[in-house]
Amino acid sequence: MQISKRIIDLTREAEIALAPYFARIDEISFINTQRIMDLFKEYKVCDAMFCASSGYGYDDKGRDTLDLIWADVMKAPKAFVRHNIVNGTQALAIGLYGLLRPGDVMLSVAGKPYDTLEEVIGICGNPGDGSLKDFGVGYRQIELTEQGTLDFPAIKNAIDTIGKSLKVVFVQRSKGYLNRRTLTVAEIGELCRFVKANAPYAYVVVDNCYGEFVETEEPTAYGADMVIGSLIKNPGGGMAECGGYIAGTERAVELASYRLTSVGVGCEVGATLGQNKSLYKGLFYAPHTTAQALKTAHLAAYIFENLGYNVEPKWNETRSDIIQTVITGSADKLCKFCQGIQAGSPVDAFVTPEPWDMPGYNDKVIMAAGAFTQGSSIELSADGPLREPFTVYFQGGLTYESGKIGIMSAAEKVISDN
Repeated sequence: MQISKRIIDLTREAEIALAPYFARIDEISFINTQRIMDLFKEYKVCDAMFCASSGYGYDDKGRDTLDLIWADVMKAPKAFVRHNIVNGTQALAIGLYGLLRPGDVMLSVAGKPYDTLEEVIGICGNPGDGSLKDFGVGYRQIELTEQGTLDFPAIKNAIDTIGKSLKVVFVQRSKGYLNRRTLTVAEIGELCRFVKANAPYAYVVVDNCYGEFVETEEPTAYGADMVIGSLIKNPGGGMAECGGYIAGTERAVELASYRLTSVGVGCEVGATLGQNKSLYKGLFYAPHTTAQALKTAHLAAYIFENLGYNVEPKWNETRSDIIQTVITGSADKLCKFCQGIQAGSPVDAFVTPEPWDMPGYNDKVIMAAGAFTQGSSIELSADGPLREPFTVYFQGGLTYESGKIGIMSAAEKVISDN
């Protein structure tokens, strides 16, 4: 891999400037790791819990104990984590279909949810495919303010207008494919208090993807009724090869579990087929691996900001998720960035990614992911839709060292024609 002196020197400069930010990230990782280790000890995690179950999976001690640990990690009354949830979109669909009924209304208060949820909600797609809209669930949306904060007057007006048909107040913690700032756990906590004061009959549901273990608390500790995420992002620690989780209040999680399996059965069944060990190991690694991804994101922000690109967050800003954006300004630069990430990956480094019509997206999307686990975005990956302003969204890095190599490769590729 040929890296120019310009990029090498800029990387060294970045690491000196970032030293205090890296130290804070390590401190958060230690706090979260200590909490998880204490829980492993409290629940007497042992080798027997890694054994496989089959068929119905009744009395799977490892599965049931992991659910209890996850609930405590999230400071929630109840949780379940399952290897057979295929991605974050399915986990979110399980939660939303579990809570919403015909005539109910879902209110998204941080703008449009992530692209792959549009067909789930019924914002787009074919009538009759089984969206929430097909089942008579209404949808309303409120944008963030110009400052990127929650618009509480608009939320209050929507609550008053919708009335008791409002069942779910939905908030996406990270930016998705929007050029907006990520919401902090404290901000989501403020939303929870506001909703409970003005619409106590509504559930606050958080798309927590990319945010787990970035801070020392999760939104459920601040009053969220349900948080949802994917195990091939932060909470799988690069060890879980599939899966997702839902945590929250007893009733909310119970209803979601009925959607996961069937009414009356819920979390009582589900063969683990030998996947327990990777889920336990993934949770154990999660704070550290998330820290590596955060350091990689800070480094990328510093390098690309100094190369003259608009980035969000800035290199010296506090973060609430692992996503970093760079506005490349052109389809060519967006593709070069992704190709550089791919070339700096441990797997499929010889592959050149190209834009394509990916299912669930309205624009052509280019994705770079030289990952050990397909689709894993806790491993260094980059992607973006080919639409103005041609923003690349990237995240991950199982180790800071490998993430650093990937970012240097992307920077070299982007400046190669300058």
